[in-house]
Amino acid sequence: MSSFKLAAALFLASAGAAAAGPQGFAVHDEPQEVANVRFVTEDGTRMDMADFQGKVILLNVWATWCVPCREEMPTLDALQASLGSDHFEVVPLSVDRAGVPPVRRFYDEIGVTHLGMYVDKTMLSATALRTVGLPTTILIDAKGKELGRLVGPADWDDPEMVNFLKGYIDPSQ
Repeated sequence: MSSFKLAAALFLASAGAAAAGPQGFAVHDEPQEVANVRFVTEDGTRMDMADFQGKVILLNVWATWCVPCREEMPTLDALQASLGSDHFEVVPLSVDRAGVPPVRRFYDEIGVTHLGMYVDKTMLSATALRTVGLPTTILIDAKGKELGRLVGPADWDDPEMVNFLKGYIDPSQ
């Protein structure tokens, strides 16, 4: 087993992951606390995780230099196009040290049109969110609690994954 896979397995065991969703998505027995990490938008607006309370979010921690991250980004864009609403948002959080410019170039290069741009050039969010590799994607409920995570890339617009995520989006919350 590679050191990356071992680290991911140890994290999931320590976080109390009990059920598996599609593509290895690990769902926790009980919702977990999420660090209130800070980041900026493309226009420089400062935000943090608390700004998303009230909606379910799929937080994807990634970077433009991460090949698997780059490959899955079109599927995250498609997921946002199909499920994005007042109740759900895909939040791609880049940890590129160069900040917004490389992320903007990448979005333009591959035609990302449905995703917001969130950047933490300090990379402190990756540590605070206990990521063990990139990409790491965390499903967070409307109360700001982590429901589960997937370490590694996924096909986010796959029908099985879309149906899995729909099960967590409840407009009555």
